[in-house]
Amino acid sequence: IMRVQFKNILCATDFSDFSNHTIGYGVALAKEFAAKLFVSHVIDLSSVAIYGEFQLDPVGQQNRIVEDAAAQLKELTGDQPISWEPLITVGKPADEISRAVAEKDIDLVITATRGRAGLKRIILGSVTERLMRTLTCPLLVVNSPEHKFVSAADQAIKIKKILVGCDFSPDSGQALNHALSLAQEFQAELHLAHVIEPPTQPDLHKEDTPVSEEIQQDYRDLLTRKLKEMVPAEARLWCTPQTGLLEGQPYEEIVAYAESKNIDMIVLGVRGHGLVKTLFLGSTTDRVVRRSPCPVLSVSLKVQNE
Repeated sequence: IMRVQFKNILCATDFSDFSNHTIGYGVALAKEFAAKLFVSHVIDLSSVAIYGEFQLDPVGQQNRIVEDAAAQLKELTGDQPISWEPLITVGKPADEISRAVAEKDIDLVITATRGRAGLKRIILGSVTERLMRTLTCPLLVVNSPEHKFVSAADQAIKIKKILVGCDFSPDSGQALNHALSLAQEFQAELHLAHVIEPPTQPDLHKEDTPVSEEIQQDYRDLLTRKLKEMVPAEARLWCTPQTGLLEGQPYEEIVAYAESKNIDMIVLGVRGHGLVKTLFLGSTTDRVVRRSPCPVLSVSLKVQNE
């Protein structure tokens, strides 16, 4: 089983209360994996240029913004026994984060789905969704401070249940590799779920041919067997994976399953650059992230030529 190694972790914040949750996750994961933590804040000048002072003294204003950001990052990170470095850049958030990933050899990015309202927002859904499609490293999206796997008191990680969405594509296979590694790392219960989608375009000119219950059950048994076979034999020595065969809209079923089973982390695979459609690509992943009761780890399959 591939062991996930997070050597360099980047967490991004726009200093909103919600996005500041990423720092707690970053600190806890950096401790767990003995990783270096980069705490990123991107100054988007398009959101501050409306102020008169910036128009009169752009260089001075930018310097003050940078100094203030550095002070806030130091205060938020605190005196933690980890190696960390502030990253304060100017530009478009998604572009700057992607550039930092390449330059700093980042293994994991942590963002939030909601940030500031109005013009001052930076780490928002649209930025996270773009990162999900373009990053070549996993992206952990924090979207529910009410249900989190990091203890605020001691920054301890408590992951008891991990859910991975499986559509039997290479993308979900990559997601399963990460889920297996994390489940072993934290001795967590592993859940695999496959969603059978309803027909999208029924043929109105063709009479419905009823499918016997026996055939339907055979199909379900086949899918359940395929789910179980995805887990390597050696992994069964330390875990008993739970499988779920769901029917309906993928994002609704995944979220409902996570809620009913009290899942601590959902892991989904996405094909980078958004050029190939798979079950957990595009709107499905976006909707899971926005509605999930727990953090979501999106894992991109690194494909050179699509």
